[in-house]
Amino acid sequence: MDLYMMNCELLATCSALGYLEGDVYHKEPDCLESVKDLIRYLRYEDETRDVRQQLGAAQILQNDLLPIITQYPQDKLLFDAVIRLMVNLTQPALLCFGKVPHDPSSRHCFLQVVSYLQAYKEAFACEKVFGNLSEKLYDLLQLDWEQRQEEDNLLIERILLLVRNVLHVPADPEEEKSVDDDASTHDRVLWAVHISGMDDLLKFLASAPAEQQWGLHVLEIVSLMLRDQDPEQLAAVGQARPAKEQAADVRDLELLRQRELAERKSRAFQRGSRHSRFGGSYVVQGLKSLGDRDLVFHKGLHNLKHYSHDLGKEPRRVPKRRQPAPETELHRRSALNVRLFLRDFCGDFLESCYNRLMYLVKDQLLRERGQQHDETYYLWAVAFFMAFNRSRCFRPELVSETVSVRTFHLIEQNLTAYYEAMLLDKKEATSWARRMHLALKAYRELLTTVQEMDRSPDEAVRDSSKIIKNNIFYLMEYRELFLTLFRKFDASRQPRSFLRDLVETTHLFLKMLEAFCRGRSSLVVQSKRVRRRRKQQSRAHQAAPTAQPPGPQELQELWPGLQDQLNACAQGAEPLPEDMVPFDAASETPVEEQRAQAMVRIQDSLLGGQAAAALTLLRSAREVWPEGAVFGSPQAAVEEETQLLKEILFAPLPRCLGHAGPATPEVEEEEEEEEEEEEELEAVQVSEKEFSFLDYLKRFANVSVVKAYILLLRSYRQNSAHTNHCVAKMLHRIAYDLKMEALLFQLSVFCLFDRLISDPSAAAYKELVTFAKYILGKFFALVATNKKAYVELLFWKSTATAREMTEGYSLLEEGDSSRPHRAPKWTRQEEEELRELFLKYKGVEGADIVGSILPHLQVPSRTRKQVIKQLVQLGLAESARDFRRERKGTRIVLWTEEQEMELQRLFEEFRGADAQTRLFPTPSSSSNLSGSISAFVCSPEVSPGYPQQEPPTLYILGSIMRHLTAKRSKARVVEKLLSLGLVAERKELYKKRKQKPGLPGVSEDSSPVGAAGPEEESDSEEEEEEEAAWEEGSAGGRAAEGRQEQHGESRAALEQDVQGLARCLRQGGLAGPLLWLQNCLNRAADDREEDGTAQPTPLVPLSEENENAMEDEGFQQLLRKVGARAPANEQESFWRLPAKLSPKQLRQAAASMAGEEGTAGGPEQRARALQSLQLARRKRAALAEVETPQLQQPPASPGTEPERDQLGHAWPGPKRNRAVLSDDDENPESQAVAPALPSPDPDLDPDADTDTDSDWDGEGAPAPHPRKRLRIEEEEED
Repeated sequence: MDLYMMNCELLATCSALGYLEGDVYHKEPDCLESVKDLIRYLRYEDETRDVRQQLGAAQILQNDLLPIITQYPQDKLLFDAVIRLMVNLTQPALLCFGKVPHDPSSRHCFLQVVSYLQAYKEAFACEKVFGNLSEKLYDLLQLDWEQRQEEDNLLIERILLLVRNVLHVPADPEEEKSVDDDASTHDRVLWAVHISGMDDLLKFLASAPAEQQWGLHVLEIVSLMLRDQDPEQLAAVGQARPAKEQAADVRDLELLRQRELAERKSRAFQRGSRHSRFGGSYVVQGLKSLGDRDLVFHKGLHNLKHYSHDLGKEPRRVPKRRQPAPETELHRRSALNVRLFLRDFCGDFLESCYNRLMYLVKDQLLRERGQQHDETYYLWAVAFFMAFNRSRCFRPELVSETVSVRTFHLIEQNLTAYYEAMLLDKKEATSWARRMHLALKAYRELLTTVQEMDRSPDEAVRDSSKIIKNNIFYLMEYRELFLTLFRKFDASRQPRSFLRDLVETTHLFLKMLEAFCRGRSSLVVQSKRVRRRRKQQSRAHQAAPTAQPPGPQELQELWPGLQDQLNACAQGAEPLPEDMVPFDAASETPVEEQRAQAMVRIQDSLLGGQAAAALTLLRSAREVWPEGAVFGSPQAAVEEETQLLKEILFAPLPRCLGHAGPATPEVEEEEEEEEEEEEELEAVQVSEKEFSFLDYLKRFANVSVVKAYILLLRSYRQNSAHTNHCVAKMLHRIAYDLKMEALLFQLSVFCLFDRLISDPSAAAYKELVTFAKYILGKFFALVATNKKAYVELLFWKSTATAREMTEGYSLLEEGDSSRPHRAPKWTRQEEEELRELFLKYKGVEGADIVGSILPHLQVPSRTRKQVIKQLVQLGLAESARDFRRERKGTRIVLWTEEQEMELQRLFEEFRGADAQTRLFPTPSSSSNLSGSISAFVCSPEVSPGYPQQEPPTLYILGSIMRHLTAKRSKARVVEKLLSLGLVAERKELYKKRKQKPGLPGVSEDSSPVGAAGPEEESDSEEEEEEEAAWEEGSAGGRAAEGRQEQHGESRAALEQDVQGLARCLRQGGLAGPLLWLQNCLNRAADDREEDGTAQPTPLVPLSEENENAMEDEGFQQLLRKVGARAPANEQESFWRLPAKLSPKQLRQAAASMAGEEGTAGGPEQRARALQSLQLARRKRAALAEVETPQLQQPPASPGTEPERDQLGHAWPGPKRNRAVLSDDDENPESQAVAPALPSPDPDLDPDADTDTDSDWDGEGAPAPHPRKRLRIEEEEED
C-alpha cells in the first residue's frame, strides 16, 4: 500500500507524532494525543483492517513507536500509551479476522497484515528495545503488592502481551531461506530477550508466590520461545553424540548410497548398444490393448517392467475435502548460541518453576479462569519438559506435579473432548485435530516417563510407577482410548504425524501392558457394558386385550387346595424346600424393593400351587425383615401363617411392568398418544472381570486399524526405524499371534510388499521384508485350497470374512453362533396362507390388517416387520407405508350426543361408587396381619419403581377410559369433561400425591396440600417417597374417626423412629449436626409461614463437622425420615427440604428429633444455645440501631408481631422464596432448637438470609461478597 494513499486524518495524526533525525527521535508536543488518536482509529477500523494496513505500510512502529519507548522511557503516560498501541498493532492476524478468510479479497488483506507483522518482528530483534521493556518490568515487579496501583498491573500485563505477540508472529521461510544452524528472525528475537534479561524475569514470575496471576501468560510466552525446538535434541546440545545416534546416521547414509547405486545401475541398463529406432517391437501375451488383441510394445524390454495403461494420462484430481491434511509441525535447528541459551533456560525452569507453575495453571484451568483453549499450553508443557527431563538426566522429582493419575485423567478428558468436537464441528475439524495431536503427545510422554520410572534404581520411584500403572490399566477408558482413535482416524483432517505418534503410543502402551500382565497370574480390571433393552408390545398384546389377574371367585376356588398343602406341611407330611432365599446382599436393588419383590414371589408361588415354597419364603422373609411385622410376628402360629398367606393371595400387590409371574400386571392407565414403536433403553453396567491380554489384542484385529497401519507403512522410506518397527510389531501381532493373516490379504497391501521387497535398500528394512514374505507365503498356501482367494484380494475383509476365507465359506451357514440370527425363509405354504389372510382382513374397515394376520400364522416367531416385507415382495402392497399404525385417539374427532350422555353417565356412576372396594377386593379382616398387608400394598416406600395403587379419585378417569364405547385419548376425555362442566379444574383429574405408608384408607382430603397440580405431578417418585412420612401432619378432623386414630398411631410410630435415630446419632457423637438440622427445620418453617409460599430449600453444611455428618448413613436415614430429599442428579450437590412440607410438619420433625431431651445436649449445650441466642439478639439489635434509627424501642419478645411489623417497614419487599440454610458463621452447638423455647424469628437472626432482591439501598448496607450469597457480619463480642 502506498504511503500517499493514506487517509488524510490518519496521515496528519502520524505526522504529529514526531520525526527521526539520525539516531535521535524528536517528539512533537501533541505526541501523546496523537498516540491516543491512533488507538481510537484502530478501534473503529472496518472488516478489511484498513487502518492497520495503512499504519503497517507507513512503518509507524519501526520509525516512530520503537524510538519513542527507547528514548523517552521516563514519560510514564506516553510510555503506557505507546505500549497500548503496539499491543494492538502486533496482535495476531487470526485474532483480527476471527478466522482465515476464504474469499480472495479478504484473504489478500489477511496475508498483507501477516506480512506487516513479520516486518514488526524484524524491528523487535533489537537488544535496546527489550532492554527498556525489561527495565520497566523490573521496576514494576520491585513494588510490593500493597504499593501497586491498578495502572501498574495493567502495564505489566501489556508488556507480557507485547512479548507474546512478537514471539507469536509466524516465520516466513520464503524470505528468510535459512538453513539449520543459521540465525533466523525468531532466533535473533530470542537472543535479544536473553541479553535484556527478560528470560530471568519470566522465571521470577513463574516461581514467585505473589505473582500467581501471570502464570498462564508466562507459560504461553515460554511455549512460543521453544516452539521450533525438539526437546531431545535441545537436551543433547553441547554434549558428545552417543554411539547410538552416530550408528543411526551411518545407517541413513548407507541407505542413500545404496539407492544411488541402484539408480546408476538402472540407467546403465537403459542405454542400448544401438539406436533406439532399431530396438524392435514386442507382443506382450496376456496383456490386452484397447481392443481384443495383445499389446504391442515399441520400446526396450527394460521399460516393460514399469509399463501401465495409465502412462500419459492426466492424473485424476482429488477433491479438496479428501486431500491429506498438511503437516503443521516444523522442527528447525537454531543457531548454537541460541540453543545453548535455551538449554540452560529449560534446565533452570525445570528446577525452580515447573512444578509450581503447572500446579497453578492446572488449578486455573479447572476453575475455568483462563481463556478458551488455554489448556493447549498446559499439554505442550507436559510433553516438552518431561521429554527434556528424560533426555537430559532423568530426575522424576523435577516433574512430580504432572506424573500422577490426575494428569492422566485430565489429558484423557481433553483428548476425548477434542475427538468428539472434531466429529461434530466439521468446519473447524482441522483445528480440533491439531489440539488432539497435542494431547496425544502429552499422553505418550506420560507413558514414556512411567516406563522410565520402572528402570529407576530408587525403589520408591518404582513403587510409584506400579501404582500409576495399576490405576491406568484397571480403568476401561484408558484401554479403549487407542481403539477409538484408530477407528475414527481421518487422513483428510489428521496429518500423517498424528498417525505416527498414535502408532508409537499404542506400541508403548501394549508393551507396558503385556509386561504388566506377564508378571501376574491374574489381573482384574474394570469393565463397562452398555445394555440396550427393547420395549415392544407382543403380538398377543396387540391382537388381544391385556390378560386380567385372577378374580376373587377364582382365588376362592384356588384357596382350599393351597390350605390342604399348608396343613400337610404343618404336620410334616410334605417337606419344605431349603433353597428359598428372599434377599440378595450382592444385588444393586434397594432393600425396600427386594422386600416388595419377596412379597410378590410369595403370591406367585401361591398362584402357581406351590404352597410349601410360599411358606418357606414367608418364614425366610420374616427373619430378614422383622420390623413392622409385615410378614407376621416371630411367634406366629401355623394358623396365623395360613391366614397371612391367604391375605397375601387376595391382596392386589404392586408389580413391575416386566414381571413374569402368573399374575399379569393391571392395565396401564396412561394411554399414550404415540405410535407403538420399539424403544431402546441404554444402561451402563460397571463390573469387574479377569483381564486377558490376548482378548484385548483381538480388539485391534479390525479393518479400520489395519488400514491405518498400512497407510503409515506406505511412507516407510520417510519413517524412522522405530516407527517401522512399531508398524511391523502390530501387524505381526495380528497375523501371527491372533492367526488373522487373512486381514492383510489385499491387493494394495501386496503392491506395497512388492515395492518393499524390490527396493534397492531392502537390506535396511529387514524386519519389514521378512514379514512381507511371511504374509505372501501364507497367501499362496491358501490359494492351493481356496481358488476364490484371488477375488478376495480386491476387498478389505472383516474378521468374520477372513475366517470364512481361511476355514471355509460353509462354516457360518451351518449354524455358527457368531453370525446374527436370520429370519426363517417363507415356504410356499406359508406364502399361500399369508395371501389368504391378507385377502380375508383387507376388506375389514378400520382394522389393523397386519395385527389381525399375526395371531393366525402357523409360525409364531414372525414379526410385524417380516410380514410387511413379505407382503410387499408378493405384490400385495406397494410399500410398507400402506400398513402404518394409526395413532390412538385421532380417528374419532367429533362427539355425538349419545357419546356425551354416555360420558356423563359414566362420570356420575364412578364418582358415586365405592372406589376403594373396587380397588382392593380383599376379604374384610380386622387382624393386625391384615393391616400390615394393606399398609404394605399401599406403601410407596416398599415398592420403589413399581406402579403404585392410586387414590379413588384418579380411578374415575381410568374407569371412564376403560368403559367408553368409542375409544379416545385421555386428553380428549379431559377436555370434554371440562366443556360439559362436570369438573371445574383440570387438576381435579390429575394424579394425586401418594398415600402415607400404612394408611390405605386415607382419602384425598387428608393431604395437607390438597389436589396436586401439574407442577407437583412432575416431581420425581423418590421425592414423593421421602416426603410421604410427613405429608399427613396437618390432616385435621376431616377424615373419619377410625382413620384419624390410625393416622395418629402411624405418626406416633414415625416420631418414635425419628427419636430413636436421633438418640443413636447423639451417642455416636453427632449432637452438633443434629442441633444444626433442627435449627434449619425451624428456620425453614418460619420462612414458609411468613411468606405463604415455599420453594425447595437446600441444606448447605459449611462446617467440616456437618459435611461429615451429611455423608453418614445414619444421618442420611434420619434426613429421609424427616422428609428431606437427596440430590436428584449430578447437577445437585445438597439435600433439600421439599416445598410440599408445611411449616407444621417441619416443626413436628424438629420436635421429634429433640424428643424428651429438650435441647438434646444436656445442661452445657443448653446453656451454650441460650448464650448464642442472646448474642444473636444483641447483634441484631445493634445492627438495627445503626441501619434504621427509628427502631429504638426494644422488642417485647422474640418473634412477636410488633417485631415483624417493624422489620417489615425496615426491609420492604418479599423475602427470598428459596432460602439457603447455612452454618457459615454459627457454631452447631450454638443453635437454639429446644421446642420448649420460642424459636427466634428468622428476620431477627443476624445469620439468617436477608432479602437481596429488595428495593432498600441504604448507605449502611454491607456490600455483598462476590462469591457468597450470605451476608457475613463481623463484630467484636463483648
